Amino acid sequence: MQSITRKQGGNKKATSTVERFIEAWRKLEAQHDVKPMRHLYAMGAEIGNIISPEKFHGPERAREFWTKYRETFADVESRFRHRIIGEDCAALEWTTKWTTGSGNAVEYDGVSILEISCDKIVRFRAYFDSKALSRQVTGQQSASTWRRLGISHARPQKKRP
Repeated sequence: MQSITRKQGGNKKATSTVERFIEAWRKLEAQHDVKPMRHLYAMGAEIGNIISPEKFHGPERAREFWTKYRETFADVESRFRHRIIGEDCAALEWTTKWTTGSGNAVEYDGVSILEISCDKIVRFRAYFDSKALSRQVTGQQSASTWRRLGISHARPQKKRP
């Protein structure tokens, strides 16, 4: 179920930017096309998520961030459940489903926060429970995949006898 909640004073530009962002995300996942996502970001925009120690800045680094995201998964699809759109910001609740290299299905929920100015994203941050995600995929991904995701702690330590 998709719903849109607009705060008093919400504007059409912010709503349009959110819709273009969701469409770009879908295109990225389905077609590996990062160009629409790159064009949404302002010069100097800040892009990141809860697990990545590195923050990305500007459209070119947004392209790099989203390319890394897409390269992590063979098959991936996100569904946006709820949108809250204000004058210059938005919160998007989503569920992402993907299949590991060994064919196991993984699903996780998160929230993305967008700050918007002049029809461009000036700040993007994604939040999700990385520990719950790592529990689902522990032992199913290579160490290099975890490093690309920025999850260095995801693989459990072996218990000593």
